[in-house]
Amino acid sequence: MKRVLQRPPVGVARTAVLIAAARANEQRHLRRLFTDPLAAGLVEAAGSANDLNGVRTLAGDHFVLRTRYFDDQLLSSAQPQVVIMAAGLDTRAFRLQWPPGTTLFELDLPDMVEFKEDALHDLQARPHCERVVVPCDLREDWPTALIQAGFDPKRPTAWLLEGLFMFLPPDAGDRILYWVSALSTRGSTLALEHVNREFRELPQMRPVHDRFDTLDARWQSDVEDPVEWLAGHGWHATVTHQVDLAAQHDRAVPAITDPRKVGDARIWLASAIHTV
Repeated sequence: MKRVLQRPPVGVARTAVLIAAARANEQRHLRRLFTDPLAAGLVEAAGSANDLNGVRTLAGDHFVLRTRYFDDQLLSSAQPQVVIMAAGLDTRAFRLQWPPGTTLFELDLPDMVEFKEDALHDLQARPHCERVVVPCDLREDWPTALIQAGFDPKRPTAWLLEGLFMFLPPDAGDRILYWVSALSTRGSTLALEHVNREFRELPQMRPVHDRFDTLDARWQSDVEDPVEWLAGHGWHATVTHQVDLAAQHDRAVPAITDPRKVGDARIWLASAIHTV
């Protein structure tokens, strides 16, 4: 018999349901870019993502390519520790084949963690690595919570910051990047997503911003040069354009990232190695 789940995600946490819905939809593709047998169950537990269908229609193809990009970055780095910041309904601990000895830490707000753990229990999910859940608020002392959960700053780490920075004020984003860098030994890797100002101001994005505003999920920052930004924190970064990513996987370029339709507006997908 199913347990009574914690309250489904609300507010900005609804964006996690949106992303899970995009992953679930990808499972219907004959040549899907990844396998996620848990995504549909998580969306169902959250009561569907129909309230965000407009956003998924606009950006769903990007979410799929982004998921595959970050999957590949994490597996190619093969670090003994993986940290997923603002993990939401991420299922990488369960759907990716991690090298033996990998420990994966998931950080998110306590309410989201409780809901997700109940849902995963009912789905009988079993991780493919050692999985450690860290309930915390990224606006507070999350480094201490992470270390107390068993994270070792002296071991190489792969960090994932997916769909996070645009929701934070610039100073909060810089503070998170400062601590990620401080906790990273030389050779650690990082993968992240951000946007530039032109993307934030796209007319096509106005309905998205309006919808997100009702969820208290307002976009608050952007970055014009992610390579320079990361270099300032000791990272050597490269950026992959969605045009190249789509060609690599034989997919159409998502309209919201197609330069022929959005000009110089960019969603940055960056990977980096810590050089300090």
